[in-house]
Order: sequence, then structure tokens, then C-alpha cells
Amino acid sequence: MSNRDTKTLVLGGVRSGKSSLAEQLAVEVAGPVVYLATATAGDDEMARRIARHQDQRPSDWGLVEEPVDLAAVLSAKGAQSPAPCLLVDCMSLWVSNLLHIAQSRFSEHRQGFLDALVDYPGEVIIVSNEVGLGIIGMDPLTRRFADELGWLNQALASRCDRVLMSVAGLQLTLK
Repeated sequence: MSNRDTKTLVLGGVRSGKSSLAEQLAVEVAGPVVYLATATAGDDEMARRIARHQDQRPSDWGLVEEPVDLAAVLSAKGAQSPAPCLLVDCMSLWVSNLLHIAQSRFSEHRQGFLDALVDYPGEVIIVSNEVGLGIIGMDPLTRRFADELGWLNQALASRCDRVLMSVAGLQLTLK
């Protein structure tokens, strides 16, 4: 596998530096970069967070905002020549979106994304929260979110060539 096809998972807690680490990895990629954002601006505070992230990114990066159908984006971008590096930020919001917007098709979207990731002909950098170090949720939806994200992180880690964790802004190599 060439470095151009590397799949990287960047894990970390809230404000751990995981997005900054992923963005630094993408800056080092030769060729075009597309930021695949899963966030939606449901309130003013989230809109400010999104704007701050946009301001911090290089101006020559592309942007695709897709809260649910990540497989379709990977398929479309993978058809380009050369396929751009995709920075997917983040799995936590994506799982939340699926549980709220597309719960009836959760498994279909999850499997579609995992399949599209394996088939993608370029570099992919994926950001996700590590939920395995936290407390157990008090309600069924919170527990399902933690379970689904934990299982997704495991599936991603098995499919990625490189798995990094950011703790207090420091990079730890897991795989």
C-alpha cells in the first residue's frame, strides 16, 4: 500500500487536540484535501464552533458538509483522479446524527461507510471521540450512543493502517 492510500484514525477525548492533530496530518499530505464535516449547526454555540474550525483550516481545502451519508461522499470523491485526502470530522457527531436523523437505517449507513472506507483509493483521516474511558450513561439513548461509537471505533481501528490517540495535545501511536 502506498502512503497515498493510508487510512488513519485519530481518537481522543473532548478538547484533547484530536482535530488539531488530524488537521496537521492532512497539511502534510501532498495533494488536495477535502474536509468532510458531519456537524450541523443546531444552535448559536454550535454555529460558532463550526465557524472557528472553518477559520483555522487552510483556505485551499475543499469542504463537504454531510451529516448522514458518508459512504456517498467517499464514493463520489473516490471517483476523482487523483482522489483527494479526506479528513472526516467527526464520528461522534455522525453517530449522534444517525441516532437522531436516520436511526431506522443506522446499520446500513454504518456498513456502507466502512465498506467505502476500505475501497477509497486515497488517504483518509478520521476523527472520533474515545468513549471507552468515560462513565456509563444514565439513559438508554446515551448508553446506545456510547456502545455504537465504541463498536464503530473498533471497526475503524481494524480497517485503518494507523491509529493515533491525542491526550492533552500529545500524540500517542496505538497502531
